[in-house]
Amino acid sequence: MTVLHLSQPVDGGVARVVTDLVRAQTAAGTRAVVACPPGGALGRDAAAAGAEVADWPARREPGPGLYGEAVRAARLVRRIGPDLVHTHSAKAGLALRLALRGRVPTVHQPHAWSFDAVGGATARLALYWERLAARWADRVLCVAGDELRHGEASGVRARWAVVHNGVDTRRFSPADEAARARARTTLPALAGVPPHAPLAVCVGRLCRQKGQDVLLRAWPEVAARVPGARLVLVGDGPWRRELAGAAPAGVLFAGAAQDTAAWYAAADAVVLPSRWEGMALVPLEAMACGRPVVATAVTGAAESLPPGRAADFLVPPEDPRALARALAALLADPPLRHDLGLLAAEHVRAFHDVRHTAERVARLYAEVLAERSAAAPARRRTRPPAPAAAGPLPRPAAEPPSHPHPHPDTREHTRR
Repeated sequence: MTVLHLSQPVDGGVARVVTDLVRAQTAAGTRAVVACPPGGALGRDAAAAGAEVADWPARREPGPGLYGEAVRAARLVRRIGPDLVHTHSAKAGLALRLALRGRVPTVHQPHAWSFDAVGGATARLALYWERLAARWADRVLCVAGDELRHGEASGVRARWAVVHNGVDTRRFSPADEAARARARTTLPALAGVPPHAPLAVCVGRLCRQKGQDVLLRAWPEVAARVPGARLVLVGDGPWRRELAGAAPAGVLFAGAAQDTAAWYAAADAVVLPSRWEGMALVPLEAMACGRPVVATAVTGAAESLPPGRAADFLVPPEDPRALARALAALLADPPLRHDLGLLAAEHVRAFHDVRHTAERVARLYAEVLAERSAAAPARRRTRPPAPAAAGPLPRPAAEPPSHPHPHPDTREHTRR
């Protein structure tokens, strides 16, 4: 079987999700092809994981280039001939669903809703497109029940599935005191930091979504409550210069890191102050390493935690005072960190191992293909026609209608 993954993000959590999936799929004998923009981590890592990689030039932001991106995606499908396509995030999902319009079995995975990332007319247009394009997906695959419910409440009518995110528990495994000591002496950004200084680590792209600006506003209170504490921001992104200019004393910038496991090992606590997510990987990775986490109560956060322990890990988004109190409490209490770290590691091993995630996605693919086969038992598998044969691709309206009519094929099917 051939599966084509189309992704515009080529770094961060989406890239790791795609890479982990294709690693499992190629190991199971599936031909996995990843189409993505060149130059990022995804193409390199997917190839190392055993996938074929094809260039799909596409910008991260929406714009007038969408039509050309959709045409190029359709040509890729024609050349590769997949049994199923799996799109990742808003741009890839829009371009390929627009190009194919349901002619090939399609799973779309939002990885957080695009209309949460923008405002005003852009948000209205993003929501309109999500509502419209849902008709062209056999499943919209959410990484959390929260994400599904948010989509429903926003008027997206789809055939839904939920598969929680998972992480590689062989790569991200509990780090003992010896591992902590090694990490603190080998990571260059920690040169000059006392080996026993309380250390908070924030891993993520430096951008509005991840909320590092809120964390920097919280840090002076943390430093006042926990003398000698340090904060390290691990990652790069468009807000690097702005954040560096606003950073108070005790904050270090480590840049992007391929081996984030070493940073989790070095940390006493991991913090992720996001404004929105689907289900973030950083808390799962940190917990798998036995590190307690302070995160914001955004979509998917509570579902990633040990049941009934949200009060130990979560704070409201955009609340620097609550973030400071929770982070300071962890940094000042080693026994609490130890107990929460053990609980977190056990939870991730039991419920968020990426191997289980890949198995559930494989079952979802089989279900989608079986439904297609049952709906058209006499239909031979054919490649989609060239874009020209399909007629012109529809272009988005300048302003979406305020109440778009749902397509009759978007009735909700069985929920998982």
